[in-house]
Amino acid sequence: MATYLPLLLLFLIAALIVAGMFTATSLLGPKNPPSAEKMEPFECGSESDGARHVKLSVKFYMTAILFVVLDVEVVLLYPWAVTVRESGWSGLFTMAPFLLLLVVGLVYEWKKGAMEWER
Repeated sequence: MATYLPLLLLFLIAALIVAGMFTATSLLGPKNPPSAEKMEPFECGSESDGARHVKLSVKFYMTAILFVVLDVEVVLLYPWAVTVRESGWSGLFTMAPFLLLLVVGLVYEWKKGAMEWER
């Protein structure tokens, strides 16, 4: 239990800081009730008539998913790439299935046309 004590202390301090900030903003912040004008949708300095009728293409979602997947891959690959020389061949063989999976996924996305941009 002694090994987890610093982590518990860190979480408690973080929770106290968050609670303190919420309390301070509610006590010290302005008490202006929102007006009808403030509650209207606002988009880049112009009034928005809403986008409820606009249906997004499936390619938009494919691109978003691809971005998230590649983002997670970079987060996982960066520490390995930094220590690749120290880990040697065993590190490469450990990472090989993951790298192969990335390449297979990239080829699949490429063949499906997720990386093609239409004008």
